[in-house]
Amino acid sequence: MQDGWDEQQSVALTKALKELGCDYIHVSSGGLSPQQQIPVGPNYQVPFAETIKREVGLPTIAVGLITEPEQAEAIVSTGQADMVGLARGILYNPRWPWHAAAKLGAKASAPPQYWRSEPHVLKGLFNS
Repeated sequence: MQDGWDEQQSVALTKALKELGCDYIHVSSGGLSPQQQIPVGPNYQVPFAETIKREVGLPTIAVGLITEPEQAEAIVSTGQADMVGLARGILYNPRWPWHAAAKLGAKASAPPQYWRSEPHVLKGLFNS
């Protein structure tokens, strides 16, 4: 928004937070005013996290319609961010991390009482 908070102010704030001992930062454009004109689409806020990571060096969490496992993996593996935050995906599917691990051929952590819920075709999904 005109005269609102901008990306370079976020970089400056993150530098100050890093100096104070902050370990990581969750990066979002906010979307708090109905006057904002934010183009929404997959990964729409990831470039903000990428800028802060590049300019400050503080580990970043990216958000912005990250809904698919491959999408989240690409953000982290290309170095755009160090972590991803999932909101809508987790609200819709609280077991999203398990399904993502299965889709990407990885293992998931789960309490022992859940190990027997592992689908037969996914034996070895859970770390035990």
